[in-house]
Amino acid sequence: MDDVACPRCKTTKYRNPSLKLMVNVCGHALCDNCVELLFVKGSAVCQECGISLRRVNFRVQMFEDPQVEKEVDIRKRILKDYNRHEEDFETLRDYNDYLEEVEEIIYNLANNVDVENMKRRIEQYKKDNRTQIMKNKSRLTRDEEFLEELIDFEQQESVYRKQKALEEQREEQKMKTKNKEALIDELMFSDAPAGEIVATHAAVHSKQLSESGKKETISVTTKPRPTTTFSTGIKFWQSDSFVPMSKKEEEAVAYKYEEVDRDLCGPRPPAYSDLESDGYIENTRSTTEQEKAAGFLSNVACYRAIEEALCGLYYCSNSSSPSNVGLQSMDIT
Repeated sequence: MDDVACPRCKTTKYRNPSLKLMVNVCGHALCDNCVELLFVKGSAVCQECGISLRRVNFRVQMFEDPQVEKEVDIRKRILKDYNRHEEDFETLRDYNDYLEEVEEIIYNLANNVDVENMKRRIEQYKKDNRTQIMKNKSRLTRDEEFLEELIDFEQQESVYRKQKALEEQREEQKMKTKNKEALIDELMFSDAPAGEIVATHAAVHSKQLSESGKKETISVTTKPRPTTTFSTGIKFWQSDSFVPMSKKEEEAVAYKYEEVDRDLCGPRPPAYSDLESDGYIENTRSTTEQEKAAGFLSNVACYRAIEEALCGLYYCSNSSSPSNVGLQSMDIT
C-alpha cells in the first residue's frame, strides 16, 4: 500500500501516511486534498474521464484497485432495484436467467460497455416492476432491522464482558491488597513460624480465587437477555397490524353496557330525545361548525344544565321522611 499515489498530485502513502484516496461514480481516485481543491464549488469534471461529478458523492476508497471500488458501488445501486428472490420465479431456469441479466448489466456499467442502453434497460425494468420492487424493499428492511438487532445484542454482550472484566480486576486488586496487609500484620504479631504463616495465606488466597471464579461463571450464565419483544409478543421492529388473540380473550364474554340508575334527589329531567320537541334547546346557544368538528353538541350542554338545576331540590337530611317519599318519582312538567 506504500506505492499507492494520487493520480493528480502524485502524493504517495509513503510520504504522507495519512493519505486518503476518494472515489466517485466513475471509479477514478483522488486524494482528499485534491477533492477539497478541485471541488470547492461543489461540482467539477473528473481529471481522467471528463465526467461531471459532485463533491457529495465522493467516498473513501476501501479497495486498492479503483475498478473494484467502482464495481462494488454499481452492484449496490443495481441490487437496490433488482431485488427479486428465487421464490419470486416459477422455475429455477427463470431465476438463473434473471441473475445472468443482473451480472451482465453490472459488468457493462463497470467496464463502460453500452452504458446508455443499460441505463434505458434499468429504467424500463423499474417502470415495469415498481410494485414488486417496493414490496421486496420492505422485506429487505425487516431483515436488515433484525440483523441490526442481533448486532446491538452482541455489542451489549461485549460491553457487559468488558465491565465484568474491569470489576474482576478491581476486586482482585482489593483482595490482593487485603491479603498482603493481613499477611504483614500476622508476621509482625504472630508467634507462629513465618513459613507456616505464608503457606496458610497462600492456601486461603487460592481458595478465594477459585470461589470468585465460580461466582463469575454463575453470574455469566444467569445474565438476563435484553427484552426484544413487547408483552403482546410483537417484536420492536415488527410493523404488522394483525395481532392474534389469545384463547382466553376469544372465550371472554362481550361487555354489555348497563345504564347507571342515579338518585338526583329531585324531579327527573326530560328525556334527551325530547329536548328539541319540548323547546328546551331554544334557550341554548347553537353549536358552531368548529365545535361540531370537535365533538361538542348543544343538546349535551342543555341536558347537563337542566340536570344540575334539578339535582338536590328534594334533598332532606332524613331520607325516610314522608316529605321525601313519592317526590323522587315526580317528572318535571
